[in-house]
Amino acid sequence: MVRPLAIAAPRLDLVPLHPSHADEMALVLADPALHSFIGGEPLPPGALRARYERLAAGSPDPSVVWANWVLRLRGPGCLVGTVQATITPALDRAELAWTVGTPWQGRGFATEAARALADWLTRLPVGLLVAHVHPDHAASAAVATACGLRPTPHRQDGEIRWESTARGAR
Repeated sequence: MVRPLAIAAPRLDLVPLHPSHADEMALVLADPALHSFIGGEPLPPGALRARYERLAAGSPDPSVVWANWVLRLRGPGCLVGTVQATITPALDRAELAWTVGTPWQGRGFATEAARALADWLTRLPVGLLVAHVHPDHAASAAVATACGLRPTPHRQDGEIRWESTARGAR
């Protein structure tokens, strides 16, 4: 069974997600503009805590593993975002996603965290890494590229599917 473990990146610690992170993460994710590409709207702390409880409990499908982390910035110790992987061993693949709060964007945190996650996944028996990126989200496309993923002609819910063999990820 795959479980998210703490992962160290150069400036960040990827900490396994816990419902107790909800209050601080509600502030991190509070900017409505952040949701223009990821969809939805900012959740209040109670609703986010309930969501985190579901995520921390794991996928109801035993063939799928949900692995979620918050990003803790070393030094100040504040949370700045999240990364996640939906791992499907039978399909030999993992889907990656990342979100960094608006005040911390443009500093390379998403790239650093996504690379650390991709590196962690390459040590698992995962052959294909996948991400879905909105076609107008240049910053997320840059993160996907930095992780060794390349755009494909496939679309899902209006987003471009990016992929790489785990061996080709950075």
